[in-house]
Amino acid sequence: MSARVDAWIWAVRLTKTRSQAAAACRAGHVKVNGERVKPAQAVKPGDEVRIFHGGRERIVEVKELHTKRVGPPVAVEAYVDNSPPPPPREHVALAAVRDRGAGRPTKRERRELDELRGRRP
Repeated sequence: MSARVDAWIWAVRLTKTRSQAAAACRAGHVKVNGERVKPAQAVKPGDEVRIFHGGRERIVEVKELHTKRVGPPVAVEAYVDNSPPPPPREHVALAAVRDRGAGRPTKRERRELDELRGRRP
Protein backbone atom coordinates (compact mmCIF):
# COMPACT_ATOMS: atom_id res chain seq x y z
CA MET A 1 0.00 0.00 0.00
CA SER A 2 1.17 3.56 -0.67
CA ALA A 3 0.05 7.18 -0.30
CA ARG A 4 0.79 10.45 -2.09
CA VAL A 5 3.71 12.24 -0.48
CA ASP A 6 1.91 15.62 -0.29
CA ALA A 7 -1.14 14.04 1.35
CA TRP A 8 1.03 12.09 3.82
CA ILE A 9 3.09 15.16 4.81
CA TRP A 10 -0.13 17.08 5.46
CA ALA A 11 -1.86 14.15 7.21
CA VAL A 12 0.95 13.70 9.75
CA ARG A 13 1.07 17.46 10.40
CA LEU A 14 4.49 18.32 8.96
CA THR A 15 2.77 21.20 7.11
CA LYS A 16 -0.39 23.11 7.98
CA THR A 17 -2.13 22.66 4.64
CA ARG A 18 -1.99 20.18 1.80
CA SER A 19 -1.39 23.00 -0.66
CA GLN A 20 1.72 23.98 1.34
CA ALA A 21 2.91 20.37 1.12
CA ALA A 22 2.31 20.27 -2.64
CA ALA A 23 4.05 23.63 -3.11
CA ALA A 24 7.07 22.37 -1.14
CA CYS A 25 7.22 19.32 -3.42
CA ARG A 26 7.01 21.44 -6.57
CA ALA A 27 9.72 23.78 -5.26
CA GLY A 28 12.09 20.85 -4.65
CA HIS A 29 11.99 21.08 -0.83
CA VAL A 30 10.83 17.47 -0.41
CA LYS A 31 13.02 14.43 -1.03
CA VAL A 32 12.03 10.78 -0.70
CA ASN A 33 14.99 8.43 -0.31
CA GLY A 34 17.30 11.22 -1.52
CA GLU A 35 15.35 12.04 -4.71
CA ARG A 36 13.35 15.22 -5.31
CA VAL A 37 9.72 14.31 -5.83
CA LYS A 38 6.51 15.66 -7.30
CA PRO A 39 3.39 15.91 -5.11
CA ALA A 40 1.87 12.69 -6.50
CA GLN A 41 4.95 10.55 -5.72
CA ALA A 42 4.03 7.47 -3.68
CA VAL A 43 5.53 6.82 -0.25
CA LYS A 44 5.46 3.54 1.62
CA PRO A 45 6.55 2.42 5.09
CA GLY A 46 10.32 2.47 5.43
CA ASP A 47 10.87 5.46 3.11
CA GLU A 48 12.95 8.41 4.32
CA VAL A 49 11.28 11.78 3.73
CA ARG A 50 13.26 15.02 4.00
CA ILE A 51 11.30 18.27 3.99
CA PHE A 52 12.72 21.76 4.31
CA HIS A 53 9.90 23.82 5.81
CA GLY A 54 9.74 26.68 8.27
CA GLY A 55 13.45 27.40 8.12
CA ARG A 56 14.63 23.93 9.13
CA GLU A 57 15.01 20.51 7.63
CA ARG A 58 12.90 17.65 8.98
CA ILE A 59 14.13 14.11 8.35
CA VAL A 60 11.49 11.47 9.03
CA GLU A 61 11.08 7.78 8.32
CA VAL A 62 7.58 6.61 7.34
CA LYS A 63 6.11 4.06 9.78
CA GLU A 64 2.39 4.27 8.99
CA LEU A 65 0.44 5.61 6.04
CA HIS A 66 -2.33 8.15 6.47
CA THR A 67 -4.20 9.97 3.73
CA LYS A 68 -6.59 11.86 5.99
CA ARG A 69 -5.40 14.35 8.59
CA VAL A 70 -5.00 12.80 12.03
CA GLY A 71 -4.62 14.22 15.52
CA PRO A 72 -1.18 15.10 16.92
CA PRO A 73 -0.83 12.00 19.14
CA VAL A 74 -1.59 9.69 16.19
CA ALA A 75 0.54 11.75 13.79
CA VAL A 76 3.66 11.40 15.96
CA GLU A 77 3.31 7.61 15.84
CA ALA A 78 3.18 7.62 12.02
CA TYR A 79 6.88 8.45 11.61
CA VAL A 80 10.29 8.25 13.27
CA ASP A 81 11.81 11.72 13.57
CA ASN A 82 15.55 11.70 12.77
CA SER A 83 15.81 15.48 12.46
CA PRO A 84 18.64 17.39 14.08
CA PRO A 85 17.47 19.43 17.06
CA PRO A 86 16.37 22.99 16.28
CA PRO A 87 18.98 25.69 16.95
CA PRO A 88 18.82 27.40 20.35
CA ARG A 89 16.89 30.66 20.57
CA GLU A 90 20.12 32.70 20.90
CA HIS A 91 21.34 31.55 17.48
CA VAL A 92 18.12 32.44 15.67
CA ALA A 93 18.54 35.65 13.68
CA LEU A 94 17.10 38.74 15.28
CA ALA A 95 14.13 40.30 13.57
CA ALA A 96 14.39 43.92 12.55
CA VAL A 97 11.89 45.99 14.51
CA ARG A 98 11.06 49.62 13.83
CA ASP A 99 9.08 51.86 16.10
CA ARG A 100 5.54 52.44 14.97
CA GLY A 101 5.18 55.82 13.30
CA ALA A 102 8.94 56.18 12.75
CA GLY A 103 8.34 56.77 9.07
CA ARG A 104 10.08 55.34 6.10
CA PRO A 105 13.58 53.97 6.67
CA THR A 106 16.49 55.99 5.33
CA LYS A 107 18.85 54.53 2.75
CA ARG A 108 21.38 53.79 5.49
CA GLU A 109 18.73 52.05 7.64
CA ARG A 110 17.57 50.02 4.63
CA ARG A 111 21.13 48.81 4.02
CA GLU A 112 21.43 47.81 7.68
CA LEU A 113 18.12 45.95 7.50
CA ASP A 114 19.23 44.15 4.33
CA GLU A 115 22.48 43.10 6.00
CA LEU A 116 20.58 41.85 9.05
CA ARG A 117 18.30 39.81 6.80
CA GLY A 118 21.27 38.44 4.87
CA ARG A 119 20.34 40.04 1.55
CA ARG A 120 23.55 42.01 1.09
CA PRO A 121 27.09 40.67 0.90
